[in-house]
Amino acid sequence: MDSYDLCQMMKNHMESLVGKLIVNEVLKKLWMYLIVDFITKFPLVAGKNTIMIVYDRLSKMTHFVATTKGMRVEELARLLRDNVWKLYGLSESVILDRRS
Repeated sequence: MDSYDLCQMMKNHMESLVGKLIVNEVLKKLWMYLIVDFITKFPLVAGKNTIMIVYDRLSKMTHFVATTKGMRVEELARLLRDNVWKLYGLSESVILDRRS
């Protein structure tokens, strides 16, 4: 057992050094920092088969918008304009989660 502890102490560690901690920015205003995600593969209903979720990072409130899969950036901006920005104003940052 003593040889095992000695072996572990002498072993080279291959992990990289951890950098400095970065403090998260303090969010100050509602609906300025958004996360957008999509739920897909729903049955087609009234021409819509996807739900766009818009999530406010500060208040944790969400908006759900029915849409279609494969929309273009212009359509995404229109949906944000018509469903979120008209209620709360233009946001400062939008994080878009578009996994394959």
